[in-house]
Amino acid sequence: MDLVALEEIRRLKYRYLRCVDLKLWDEFAEVFAEDAVAEYDTPVLGRTLRLEGRDAIVRYMRENLDDGKISAHTAGCPEIDVDGDRATGVWSLDDTIIIPEHRLLIRGAAFYHDVYRRGEDGRWLVEKTGHRRTYEYMVSLDDAPSLKFTTSH
Repeated sequence: MDLVALEEIRRLKYRYLRCVDLKLWDEFAEVFAEDAVAEYDTPVLGRTLRLEGRDAIVRYMRENLDDGKISAHTAGCPEIDVDGDRATGVWSLDDTIIIPEHRLLIRGAAFYHDVYRRGEDGRWLVEKTGHRRTYEYMVSLDDAPSLKFTTSH
């Protein structure tokens, strides 16, 4: 078992999540292979969202999780299999999106299914990512009149 590769892949996924929530789009781009593909189950849109290429993935996230939205993504319980310079991973996801402008809270859980490859420089990159929802719900923040945000990034 390649324990170094396992740790590098864990760190890659954690970086993906941190960069999304902190809106660090240039650093977010660095986790992906140029030809990466993302397929996100998006019940709120009524369809699976398929994005082809690193630039398309980053552009979508930048436009749809802009500074006017608050997000928190946590992934854990990874099941990672490494085979040479390729690997797969399954991760549990728990996420929250808050859209203050629309007084909306979206919560959900899913399982990510990822494919990774090690580049010629030795760095692991996301080749394919995506998730299938186990649940998702939306609630109006107006339904919680005492709710007050004391800070946000």
